[in-house]
Amino acid sequence: MRGRIPDSFIDDLLARVDIVDVIERRVPLKKAGREWTACCPFHNERSPSFYVSPAKQFFHCFGCGAHGSAVKFLMDYERLEFPDAVEELAQSVGLTVPREGGNDAPREDKTDLYALLNAAASWYEQELPRSAEAQAYCRKRGLDTETIQRFRLGWAPAGFDGVIKALGGSDKRMQLLNEAGMVASNERGHRYDRFRERLMFPILDRRGRVIAFGGRVLQSDQGPKYLNSPETPLFHKGRELFAMWQVKQANPSLSRIVVVEGYMDVIALHQAGLPIAVATLGTATTPEHTEVLFRAAPDVVFCFDGDRAGRAAAWKALEAALPRLRDGRQAYFLFLPDGEDPDTLIRKEGKDGFEKRLKAATPLSEYFFGELAHDVDTTSLDGRARLAERARPLVAKLPDGAFRDLMAQELEKRTGARAVLEADPAARHSLQRPVAVQRSLVRSAIALLLAQPGVADDVARPYGFLRMDKPGVELLAELIDLARSRPGINPAMLVEHFAERPEYAALQKLMAAMVVGEPEAQRAEFFDALARMEQQAITQRREWLTSKSREGTLDAAEKAELRQLLAARATPPAKAG
Repeated sequence: MRGRIPDSFIDDLLARVDIVDVIERRVPLKKAGREWTACCPFHNERSPSFYVSPAKQFFHCFGCGAHGSAVKFLMDYERLEFPDAVEELAQSVGLTVPREGGNDAPREDKTDLYALLNAAASWYEQELPRSAEAQAYCRKRGLDTETIQRFRLGWAPAGFDGVIKALGGSDKRMQLLNEAGMVASNERGHRYDRFRERLMFPILDRRGRVIAFGGRVLQSDQGPKYLNSPETPLFHKGRELFAMWQVKQANPSLSRIVVVEGYMDVIALHQAGLPIAVATLGTATTPEHTEVLFRAAPDVVFCFDGDRAGRAAAWKALEAALPRLRDGRQAYFLFLPDGEDPDTLIRKEGKDGFEKRLKAATPLSEYFFGELAHDVDTTSLDGRARLAERARPLVAKLPDGAFRDLMAQELEKRTGARAVLEADPAARHSLQRPVAVQRSLVRSAIALLLAQPGVADDVARPYGFLRMDKPGVELLAELIDLARSRPGINPAMLVEHFAERPEYAALQKLMAAMVVGEPEAQRAEFFDALARMEQQAITQRREWLTSKSREGTLDAAEKAELRQLLAARATPPAKAG
């Protein structure tokens, strides 16, 4: 059992999902013989070293070493914990994840926290129609009923204990309110509602669950203008983006996404027919944000005010984006006229007018060189040298690929100085295919069993190889027993049973190096390995008894066993007719 999710359910889930489908929804794959291949999503490379095996239901990168099952891929790619990755896969095939009690240490259950935050969002929604001031503000901002409902907008009324009265009531509930960031405490320890007299914007995670809130005051003389939930077990503002869930719901296939600065800017664009806008949550764009953005769409447009603060925010976004600009990804920058924001512009110019601005957005390369050279005299040798020194370390952050090469060429064209760039270490050392590795008999047998778990049904009991004194023998026996007990288990399912044990990493490496071959040939090789192991076990036992005999310490039973072993060695094997 893992984290209270039964092993039998993990088996059933991995049997139902196809790892090729799971990965292809996120990474473009190409057929390569029996496998599928792509440039690795976990490191930067030019030529594909990432392979997906339908037969193994396993992925492996020969460049960076990433490997695992469909569950592991989601954990690594989407940055999910194990239970969340299982939930995600289960939803894709219409299964409900069961939960069981057990002696294993369970994962901290956040169910109550999610439920509390959802209840808080519902309470704020109910309060919105009761506030004439909030209703008037929504009308002033042109928000229609459908938009208010889609974003679950609400109102936090005046008073210090509205949420506390509505959702508290017990020590446990108060503890949850505190953990969720819904209450704050003064210097005397008195708790009060964190959000008061604010229009409330629920922040949703990638599965549509409420994880935090943003609150906006209605009057400019109130402050701060925006207040966000603090960091909590569910909410990390450097990773989350406002309205990403709504964008995904509105766009089954997304080619472009726009990053704006304010919640109301996002909502205005969605309501105007451009449901492609998201916003950061009171923080500068982080590398985690850019990874989420580029996984959602290949083109990202960063939209900022044209003032000094907007340009500073844009440059931070550029620096966060550079290491993630693999070939096929593009970033653009749109700076708005003075005194305008997306909300005001979309109302003045409409959807078509804003679309024109998006299409005319400045490509990252143009913004990059323009910004670095804005105070440099590129007609002078010294100025060009200064530009080269500024640009070199930033161009070096780009992933290895065509865009990096072109940026380096552009730098040389503008300055006459070459961009001295280190080749990507992971790409330099990548292996396109596995090389043959000399393995012990035990490791070979385990690898062959992983290739064809069904062969376990025909292994005779008791297992003669268990008498061999070699590392891994007991693990082999456990794998055979597990494969016997779960008919139809596939290789990835077999390995996943060891996910919380020290053997997991070694089993994954064996899976990664395993080459899918002809079933009958692999079956014969497996049983030949078992026979040789059993023969080695006999030899080890004979040598040990012989050594003990020289010391004169054999008992009667051991003497009889040694005579049998010596006689068996003296008898030549029968020749095949």
